[in-house]
Amino acid sequence: MGQKVHPYGLRLGINKTWKSRWYVSPREYADTLHEDLNLRKALMNTSEARSAEIGNVEIVRQPQRVTIVVHTARPGVIIGAKGANIEKISTKLQKLTDKKVQLKIKEIKKPEADAQVIALNVARQLKSKGSFRRALKMATQNAVRGGVQGIKIKVSGRLGGAEMAREMEMKEGRVPLHTFRADIDYGFAEADTTFGKIGCKVWVFKGEILSKDTKEDAGLLVKKTKERSARS
Repeated sequence: MGQKVHPYGLRLGINKTWKSRWYVSPREYADTLHEDLNLRKALMNTSEARSAEIGNVEIVRQPQRVTIVVHTARPGVIIGAKGANIEKISTKLQKLTDKKVQLKIKEIKKPEADAQVIALNVARQLKSKGSFRRALKMATQNAVRGGVQGIKIKVSGRLGGAEMAREMEMKEGRVPLHTFRADIDYGFAEADTTFGKIGCKVWVFKGEILSKDTKEDAGLLVKKTKERSARS
């Protein structure tokens, strides 16, 4: 039996970094973690953020400040007219923490190649009772046009309002999930339809990351210096 592993968690420390960056004492760890989860949940549940196509939320903590970096495909929706929406969101989030909340907005340059944005788009089409086959086909074609090397989309639930739940998968290109150096972007979204929830998972392969600044073995370095001195 193949054991399913989260593609992002598997690559932490290899070619992915943590979405929350902070350090606290072990006594405060649980409270800080739950505060992070509440901040993310509150942000995603705001009416301003629902239609903004948020791909990623990073939380960076300083001693007196919490910086929340929101990666969105539609920054104008979150910012609002003269920054009205961003102020509303900041006020809501400020109630959840004692520290000062600072919101930063980053635009996703290629939304058609971002896994989370693709998942949200497919989920929105399923919610509006659009054809699921067409939604999957359009998403895969747009992603390939956007320059990704491979994409896999899987939807599961009562597709098309069918009596029995089922799964459907569409794949284009290659998605090497077992390769650690592969840059795999993963996204998940749910569509709340009148006949139940439909889950949508997206894997996007953006190419292999070959790090050149890997630390060389000390023994090899000594050997190289000896070789150089012998040549000279």
